[in-house]
Amino acid sequence: MLNIPIPIDTTKLTFVCVSAPRPRLLDKDTGEVKVDKQGQTVFQVGLSVSENDSGRVELINVNVSGDPGLAVGQVVEPSGLVGFAWQQTRGGETRWGISYRAVSFASVAVPAAA
Repeated sequence: MLNIPIPIDTTKLTFVCVSAPRPRLLDKDTGEVKVDKQGQTVFQVGLSVSENDSGRVELINVNVSGDPGLAVGQVVEPSGLVGFAWQQTRGGETRWGISYRAVSFASVAVPAAA
C-alpha cells in the first residue's frame, strides 16, 4: 500500500482535545518512543471531531512532532492535517484504517455563552 498523504479540509470541522498529548510508543514492551526525521519526539493527541453541518462526531488520534502543549477540553485547529491509509496482516487477519498527522495545533477562541 502506498504511503500517500491525503489532505483534510478542516474548514467545516470542529476539533476538541479529549486526550492529553503523550509520546507515541513504537514498542510498548521496551517503552521505545517514536521520533521524526529531525529527532523530535512524536506525540499523539486524542481529538473529538464534529462536522459543523451534520453534527456527526468521530474520535481520532493525531500525531504531531514535539509536545503541542494542549489541554483536555481545549478547542483547537490542526494545521496541515493529513490522513494516511494503512493496512496490516497479523495472524492471518487483515486490518486497515486511517492514521492522522498534523504539522501543529492552534488554540481556537470559543465565544462566551449568552
